Amino acid sequence: MRRKGLTFGVCLLGVACTLSAKDIKSAPLYKDAEAPIEKRVDDLLARMTLEEKILQLNQYTMGRNNNVNNIGEEVKKVPAEIGSLIYYDTNPTLRNNVQKKAMEESRLGIPIIFGYDAIHGFRTVYPISLGQACSWNPELVEKACAVTAQEARMSGVDWTFSPMIDVARDPRWGRVAEGYGEDPYANGVFAAASVRGYQGDDMSAEDRIAACLKHYIGYGASEAGRDYVYTEISAQTLWDTYLLPYEMGVKAGAATLMSSFNDISGIPGSANRYTMTEILKERWGHDGFIVSDWGAIEQLKNQGLAASKKEAAVYAFNAGLEMDMMSHAYDRHMKELVEEGKITMAQIDESVRRVLRVKFRLGLFERPYTPTTTEKERFFRPQSMDIAAQLAAESMVLLKNENGLLPLVNKKKIAVIGPMAKNGWDLLGSWCGHGKDTDVAMLYNGLVTEFAGTAELRYALGCNTQGNNRKGFEEALEAARWSDVVVLCLGEMMTWSGENASRSSIALPQIQEELAKELKKAGKPVVLILVNGRPLELNRLEPISDAILEIWQPGVNGAVPMAGILSGRINPSGKLAMTFPYSTGQIPIYYNRRKSGRGHQGFYKDITSDPLYPFGHGLSYTEFKYGTVTPSVTTVKRDGSLSVEVSVSNTGKRDGLETVHWFISDPYCSITRPVKELKHFEKQLIKAGETKVFRFDVDLERDLGFVDGNGKRFLEIGEYYILVKDQKVKIELID
Repeated sequence: MRRKGLTFGVCLLGVACTLSAKDIKSAPLYKDAEAPIEKRVDDLLARMTLEEKILQLNQYTMGRNNNVNNIGEEVKKVPAEIGSLIYYDTNPTLRNNVQKKAMEESRLGIPIIFGYDAIHGFRTVYPISLGQACSWNPELVEKACAVTAQEARMSGVDWTFSPMIDVARDPRWGRVAEGYGEDPYANGVFAAASVRGYQGDDMSAEDRIAACLKHYIGYGASEAGRDYVYTEISAQTLWDTYLLPYEMGVKAGAATLMSSFNDISGIPGSANRYTMTEILKERWGHDGFIVSDWGAIEQLKNQGLAASKKEAAVYAFNAGLEMDMMSHAYDRHMKELVEEGKITMAQIDESVRRVLRVKFRLGLFERPYTPTTTEKERFFRPQSMDIAAQLAAESMVLLKNENGLLPLVNKKKIAVIGPMAKNGWDLLGSWCGHGKDTDVAMLYNGLVTEFAGTAELRYALGCNTQGNNRKGFEEALEAARWSDVVVLCLGEMMTWSGENASRSSIALPQIQEELAKELKKAGKPVVLILVNGRPLELNRLEPISDAILEIWQPGVNGAVPMAGILSGRINPSGKLAMTFPYSTGQIPIYYNRRKSGRGHQGFYKDITSDPLYPFGHGLSYTEFKYGTVTPSVTTVKRDGSLSVEVSVSNTGKRDGLETVHWFISDPYCSITRPVKELKHFEKQLIKAGETKVFRFDVDLERDLGFVDGNGKRFLEIGEYYILVKDQKVKIELID
């Protein structure tokens, strides 16, 4: 009688009620692995009470919370019916115990989905995402994400809050470390690669997890690089800059998205119906779900939208935000909101349907538990470490190499100096998953291994990463004078980038710059190794450095690749995915700006207006000669086809990887466009003396066309240009 009464009550709220108590006790359709997922979802939904549905739309935490920014209400008792948990452990035992509660103590046995922030690795930590973008190798990034998926799934995590694909043009914002740089198309390509790596062809496989595109949307436009703050984004800029990576990620099959903290021109991202429902669901057809960022629903109060948590729940849910991460807005107020008619049962059913759909696709109903394995079976597999080394090597960017100082040949005495030389933690970078400093190969050790038998190394700390203690300068200068070359390892602490890590200046601390100046007194060549999570202001360090190698925060296996580049065993191939300003005062500075009304004026009077190192910059130990860029046609109709080729020859003596970036420029458009836009890139190995052909098959509407402030693509007749390196080829589009 109790079940019948409850079912009848739910029916009054608008739920289709066609199942009797006898039906529920029989083998339910939703437990039939052979049945179509949508029918299973329908069956399960029809059996659920309102309370059970609401709990599916909430996410709590379980295990050790290692993010100091996410200080929230402690969850003392996890309901068996909870939809999701953020899982902070690496052992599946705790997860399985909680899952057992969900499967055996809840009425319907709906499995929990366990999520975690595995941004650039789970335990085998890879280079930060900004560094990965500089590899221009999406296939390699896909492999790294597949390793993350394998480690996470075997540790009890089904879902990662990654990739972060916020287009970011202000390096003062700490979260530039987590994304793929300043270009929308590049972020989109790496978004798709990450989704493929995490989810594979079958998300239910035992070594795959669900991806989550974040932060939707415009978070990278944070005013002055200050985290969580207001963003002013026009409808046009929203479409031509910020939405493209998400559209590409959705098309790649991303299971979920995360709403952003930021207020977008007066409508916060976590209460924005236009972006979450009209664009994502109605236009793009996304059928997964959106989870809020941590506490983002409650923070609608701080943003001045909602007067109470209950009102915040109304705004967020009606905008299309399905899952509440740790605001306790849905679990506490949604039933009351349904009774008041402010939220409908149809809305709840649609939201729960989206959550259940992802759970079914993950295979959680068939395999709710994670097999118990040892850490050795899960982590640091030889192939995983090889991928880490290769990705680190290809991510590193040779910024400067004056007089061919690198590679180091016939250098018998090498001084290794600086706070990053014997530093494990800071090489991991922010959001380093479950990485430990003891997992990390330190830079000094990598150099010792690389130069064993050919050179003697001497180490000196010199100084700490910050402060004003110069006591180590004397020892460092002595080592520099002893040496043939100084390898100076400077950079940022891991906590200086990532969430809530905005900085007013992107220069390194003064003590590190002073150490470099002191070492220059020795009169020996200086190779500057940079460990950092953002572009840096280097205008004082650059003149006193004979060579500069940007290695970013390379993760657990970056030391040997770094040393291999210095020795010449590895030819550097990285190219910048984000501009290095000459000074902090130039920010924002990025390659694809729009034109100025006075191109001959408007420059800084006290410094250069040019960046120190532009987007796409990166040196090699060999020389590449580009042939003539050749289009298949120079005049093309709207319904025609166009391809462009360029041959690239390696005229040097070393094999090398080269990335060709293809840009387009539309000089005159009814909506003004950036001076140039990246539309395609390709990376190939070209052996010494060899020539390779690079090809760009142009999709006229996608690549030459543009998008208006309503998201409508258009293609205008007229002239366009294809740009490669210093070449510019005119294309005429006709009716």
